[in-house]
Amino acid sequence: MPAVVERAMDSGTIATWMALSDAAFRAERDHLVQLDAAVGDGDHGTTMARGFDAVVRALAAEAGAPPGRLLTLAGQTLVSTMGGASGPLWGTALRRAGRALGDGPGFEAPQLVRALEAALAGVVELGGARLGDKTMVDALAPAVAALQGAVERGEPLAAALRAATAAAEEGVRATVPMQARKGRASYLGERSVGHQDAGATSAALVIRALEQAVDR
Repeated sequence: MPAVVERAMDSGTIATWMALSDAAFRAERDHLVQLDAAVGDGDHGTTMARGFDAVVRALAAEAGAPPGRLLTLAGQTLVSTMGGASGPLWGTALRRAGRALGDGPGFEAPQLVRALEAALAGVVELGGARLGDKTMVDALAPAVAALQGAVERGEPLAAALRAATAAAEEGVRATVPMQARKGRASYLGERSVGHQDAGATSAALVIRALEQAVDR
């Protein structure tokens, strides 16, 4: 059987990824607000929708920039437009991913893996959260691990990203019985048990948007 030839990803992939993320946050804004209101201040959905709307507008003004620079710009935009912890965390994630991609005109599956590994490392470094702390890491880390494993096994990128999305969504479900150990929800102690984490839910939405962007 001939080897699968993957189409290289480019700036259009990044722009589509951010646009689909924006659409997902607009569609899920009220749900995210409800999740956050149960254990936090209830502004997560509004914050994420505002930030990614700004990203889409910022990227539209930079047509032709290489994909790494678009991701870096997206991260900078999130830091400047989103409040609370989400802006710095997502801003760091996308800026680290952008730097990992560099200034090349395109990228392939191994580079995407490295970019997402860099994004995850930035989130962990900044927020100090680990698996089991009931944060976005509980969705992002399994997604990155699933993507890395599938790519290393030589699976087509579309299948690898489906596995990453499934792992992220399973990570979201796993947050329900957890007790929060980071962020505002951690102040509730045992009362945080039984609630799905809004940050993890957002991370899964971003991973699904990436899967959809690459599939187009």
